[in-house]
Amino acid sequence: MRSWVQRVLLSRPWVAFGLLVLSFLVFGALTVNLLFVLRANLALLAEHGWQAAMDGAAMQLLEIVLSGILGMLAYIVFKACEYRLVHWLTDKEH
Repeated sequence: MRSWVQRVLLSRPWVAFGLLVLSFLVFGALTVNLLFVLRANLALLAEHGWQAAMDGAAMQLLEIVLSGILGMLAYIVFKACEYRLVHWLTDKEH
């Protein structure tokens, strides 16, 4: 998988740039209000306990955690593309 990503996606600067833009947008969309929603969810669980968990707050908490994980994966892709493009622009040999 790693060699495929390097060979197919990161070897072409225009593909790496497109992937950089896409991963940036995904990261931004997944993390915009993540902390606010997490804080509200935890406050709801703390205030209403088991009843809130049974009404869907536990599932929402799981979704928030998964959203954070996907956002972090998008950030990793963003940083890999950024690294590749910076080295492509600054290396003397192209």
